[in-house]
Amino acid sequence: MNRAEAIKALGYDYAATDKLELKSCNLCGADDWVFIVHEDRYGYPATATSCHQCGLTMLNPAMTPDSYTHFYQEIYRPLVSAYHGRLIDQSTIQGEQGEYAHRMADFMAPYIAGSNFGNFLDVGGSTGVIAAEFAKRFNLKATVIDPAPAEAAVAEELGIETVVGFVEDWDPTDKYDVVGLFQTIDHLLDVSGTLTKLRSLINEDGLFIVDIVDFRAAYLRNASVEAAVKIDHVYSITESTMEAYLARHGFRILRRDFHADHLHVAYVCKPCKPQPEVMPDPSEVKAYFNEIRRIQNAKV
Repeated sequence: MNRAEAIKALGYDYAATDKLELKSCNLCGADDWVFIVHEDRYGYPATATSCHQCGLTMLNPAMTPDSYTHFYQEIYRPLVSAYHGRLIDQSTIQGEQGEYAHRMADFMAPYIAGSNFGNFLDVGGSTGVIAAEFAKRFNLKATVIDPAPAEAAVAEELGIETVVGFVEDWDPTDKYDVVGLFQTIDHLLDVSGTLTKLRSLINEDGLFIVDIVDFRAAYLRNASVEAAVKIDHVYSITESTMEAYLARHGFRILRRDFHADHLHVAYVCKPCKPQPEVMPDPSEVKAYFNEIRRIQNAKV
């Protein structure tokens, strides 16, 4: 069975899911859209738009929170398994996540080791592999929030405090010294709202770690914009849009890191005064749209 047949065999009717049209850009608030693709990498009829003002790309319309809850509980892992041609679930990801956790702990060690930090929140923390690594390595009390009950259950078995749900709906009472958003921000339903919330949860001398799948790296590698868009990524974020997000929501970048896969870019940040007027440079936005057109027309 080839990839397209394996995905079709899942019987997932993306077109029939409940969706919401986004009225304004999640980053800058503009409502000037450029429609760039009408199909995602899985072959689903997903429309992606880019903001003409800042270049942020997002699914529009995007599935509702209820649709995404069902998607992550029932469809996500089978879908990525069908796409990659191998089983990917809460059991098989342990080895891959272990390597990633060790790498990210090394990345953060200069900022955490020897500090007085006491707790760690991993947003979208899946089976808790990263949380467990940080807890052990830096003697932190770890908490994981994730929308997939089966994956959160694995984290709980590791002795990690878990919350099942979306961070956008969560109303915690604690503050945290270290907050991580690992391989998750692209999946969020509301990046701006989440960053605002996380900024309020981090102690003023704390740290925030986030990484993105750089959308530009993805479409350049695949020589296809459609191949870089996927229904599990509400937002397709670039370095320019991520760095504007961070500045606007009160995070100062201390360090950047290009991962070994050449797709992910990680940032370690400190809380700072928000700069809500920061935007990607207009010349970068123009170059971004020109680049997308070159990629699209190269296939004609």
